[in-house]
Amino acid sequence: MEHPEKFNLRFYFYTLTKILGQPRKFFSELPQDFGLKKPLGFLLVSSLFFSSASMVSSMPDNPVLMGSVFLVNAMGMTFICAGFGYMVMTMFMGRRVAFARFFSVYALSAGVTLLASWVPFFLWLTEPWKWWLIGTGMVKGCGFKLYQAVLIIVLSGSIVALFFWTLLPVIFSYRLTAP
Repeated sequence: MEHPEKFNLRFYFYTLTKILGQPRKFFSELPQDFGLKKPLGFLLVSSLFFSSASMVSSMPDNPVLMGSVFLVNAMGMTFICAGFGYMVMTMFMGRRVAFARFFSVYALSAGVTLLASWVPFFLWLTEPWKWWLIGTGMVKGCGFKLYQAVLIIVLSGSIVALFFWTLLPVIFSYRLTAP
């Protein structure tokens, strides 16, 4: 696997091609010192594409605001899911891998699926695909057993759903009382 020092578009398209073509091989060859810059760059480029495509397909009244919301959501949900997944991993298995490596699996998997997620109703295809890629990355790139990866995904996904479910009343009560 080729590893340029900094993130660039050549790395983006190389990574995209490898994950789309041979995800198991790609994650198994992921270097231990992969860092955060390249996965963050990959996620950012995919998030920008997702936000732009979502804007063009929905044509909202306030495109700057909605584009910002789409971008923050695409990037933020990856951080939130990776953070909760890492917490579940450390609670049940100890610190098996560094956060940078763990996050890179989430960022690269989400980055690939964001390219198709802007299409209406593709969510039903891209979300299971993203979680399959994350599970594959955990098994092949982080050295987890299949049941451990499934445990992390199911528990962290449940925690994220519970987190937002409990957060909704706060958001709606603020929205109703805001001037």
